[in-house]
Amino acid sequence: MEEPDSTSPPSSPATTSAATSPPDGVDISISASAPPPPPPAPSADPTLPRRKRRKKQFPGMIPLARLRILRNPSSSDKHQHQQTLLYDPPPPRSAAIRRRGRPPSSALRLSRDLDIEALIAIAAGFPIDTLTEEEIDCSVIPTLGGTSQRNYIAVRNHIISRWRSDPSVWLTEAQALESIRAEHHWLVSAAYSFLLRHGYINFGVAPAVLSAPPRQSPSLPAPAVIIIGAGLAGLSAARHLLSLGFRVAIVEGRRRPGGRVYTKKMCSSSAEHPSVTAAVDLGGSVLTGINGNPLGVLARQMGLPLHKVRDVCPLYLPDGCPVDSDVDARMEATFNQLLDKVCRLRQTVCDELGAAVDASLGKSLEVFRKAHEIATSSEERMLLNWHLANLEYANAALLSDLSMVFWDQDDPYEMGGDHCFIPGGNSRFVHALAENIPIFYGRTVTRVHYGCDGVLVCTNTGQAFRGDMALCTVPLGVLKTGRIQFKPELPVRKQEAIKKLGFGLLNKVAMLFPYNFWDGGIDTFGHLTENSNQRGEFFLFYSYTSVAGGPLLIALVAGESAVEFEKTPPMESVKKVLEVLRKIFTPKGVQVPEPLEAICTRWGTDRFTHGSYSYVSIGASGDDYDILAESVGDGRLFFAGEATNRRYPATMHGAILSGFREAANIEKAARKRAQKPPENGNDVEMVDASEYDLDDLFRVADTSFGGFSVIYDPASPNESSNSLVRVQIGKRESDAKFGFLYGLVSRKNVMELAMIDGDDQRLHALDQDFGTNLVDRSGLGTDGEDLIARIKEARRANNRNKEAANGI
Repeated sequence: MEEPDSTSPPSSPATTSAATSPPDGVDISISASAPPPPPPAPSADPTLPRRKRRKKQFPGMIPLARLRILRNPSSSDKHQHQQTLLYDPPPPRSAAIRRRGRPPSSALRLSRDLDIEALIAIAAGFPIDTLTEEEIDCSVIPTLGGTSQRNYIAVRNHIISRWRSDPSVWLTEAQALESIRAEHHWLVSAAYSFLLRHGYINFGVAPAVLSAPPRQSPSLPAPAVIIIGAGLAGLSAARHLLSLGFRVAIVEGRRRPGGRVYTKKMCSSSAEHPSVTAAVDLGGSVLTGINGNPLGVLARQMGLPLHKVRDVCPLYLPDGCPVDSDVDARMEATFNQLLDKVCRLRQTVCDELGAAVDASLGKSLEVFRKAHEIATSSEERMLLNWHLANLEYANAALLSDLSMVFWDQDDPYEMGGDHCFIPGGNSRFVHALAENIPIFYGRTVTRVHYGCDGVLVCTNTGQAFRGDMALCTVPLGVLKTGRIQFKPELPVRKQEAIKKLGFGLLNKVAMLFPYNFWDGGIDTFGHLTENSNQRGEFFLFYSYTSVAGGPLLIALVAGESAVEFEKTPPMESVKKVLEVLRKIFTPKGVQVPEPLEAICTRWGTDRFTHGSYSYVSIGASGDDYDILAESVGDGRLFFAGEATNRRYPATMHGAILSGFREAANIEKAARKRAQKPPENGNDVEMVDASEYDLDDLFRVADTSFGGFSVIYDPASPNESSNSLVRVQIGKRESDAKFGFLYGLVSRKNVMELAMIDGDDQRLHALDQDFGTNLVDRSGLGTDGEDLIARIKEARRANNRNKEAANGI
């Protein structure tokens, strides 16, 4: 379901309208008429520096020197081990894989295939020659190290490579066996099962994947999982859980899926340009590295082309003059050297004092800048500030808030390959993932109860969703507000991780023009500012014309400017952007028209996000991502999202991978619980009734009729005494999804209700005859809470009596 368009432009040209209740961080639309297009601007200067918009400034996160090249063995080794293993000492390597039909002379090709498959596995996130923690935890091989491990790694790499060569098909275990020697088939079963359960193969939206029958559920009936949030993490987890045989329902506060990934259609209301439209990504937009990226797999399955973000990025001074290319190149190198000095400093500090000593990255950079007299001229200082703003954009944070020690802790795992746009926007992924998944929109979660008997997720509508387990995928910014109450409270270490990790801000101004007046040969250009405090204001422009379907330009606002941006009237912000553009293009003889429509984002004040993405703040570390990812409640409540992914935080693919990860963890927990024998031979595990919530209490109701369930006051048999009544509201789509309201009704009125035919008539009697208001759990008041306490105490006493009778 799409978000209602509350930002459509007014009918009169050159007017502005701000939405009264802006959805999804969107604040403004502008509509204007425009003159006919001038001749196109000249193409990019081929002498301009080529800047790659990597998340960080250091390329080559996995050094090629660390890759073990698997060469063909010597003839003597081959003869000695041809039935078991091929070696290339040192170190030894596996030859578990063979290619049918190839003559013995194909050993070199086999070695090259092994090298390629290893590189593909590395791109997918696997280590070079060791097992992952998940593989070790799953005991994929009986003994770590040695021949079995080397062979397992080769087999695992082969399976990943084979499926990734054509992700539109469903790879079966039998197909994976085709190229494997018979004595290694047990390794194929182990690797195939692990990769399938953890979402490394056979995932996505290809018809062959979607039509594949789900795996056998860990238990019967199939466990039910309530997922909080329909962003990429929630959607990917739901998809994977369905394939693992679970029942799933997503509860989403917005009226659309996608969360911080939101593509909006912009269009013209001008009579002169009625057909000008474009699709703009107001949230997550760039696929940051395509090698191994699950979004790249989805794009292949959906037949979507990828547009490489070209790395030519000319910079312009505040007066619009281009920056001298020599000065630009020198200052970019100086900036990287400055970062390198800080990195060497932190290494020294960590060696001497340990990682517990931290400082501000921004302050550290400034100390080194002054000490080495870097950027002393005005132009050099502006250039340095531009690179600092770019770093703030990469981290969605002020440099003064970033940890000097751990700000780049995820660099070793960064996805390789080009950065890319998706034509038509990333919501194409969202809608493909969300198709046919039960999503309850417009329900903001307020409380999550979890315990030994399952979970209960309460929403602002009064509905409660019951499940065996819950997966919370809300942004870190929402967790920081404390708006979702967890009962019992989250462990202290998780609460501390929520406080310590940062959640930053990035905003955009998206403008649809009647024509492309800027250089069509580039995807980015930058703008310098004189005021250091405003260095992130419109510092970088992205051209989306090649992928948006229309002449679309986006100005980024980062760092301190992103915070101030949300305090500035939208019309004023758009006016500032146009002033910047006109200073750049007017001297070139290019007229900058008024935009047909403009949108300003407001992610900081969006109540469903309270920011853009996570970062490592001072005093935090990568460990806090891991802590935030930990499940609680003995495998009842799980957490996913980019802020739970230590390796790929602040990315769309990080969110998706976290969803796959937690789906596998949920499956593991459910399987473990299903294998646990009942205590003392009882079919139902006895627990302290004080842990029960209302849904647990109503498992043993005193009477039920239609959608009504009743528990009498155990302290009074009087017909005037109150009873606790639960009413199911709406249709029951599956056992996993309920909506309940509650009320206090006398025993006498309960008996009268039981005599009435039909729930509609009963509800009418409650309202008109008995004057009873149905409320959610929080609205029962003092009388209701006292009655619940008496019911719990009676259940507790009953349990103690049963334990005594059984000699416990």
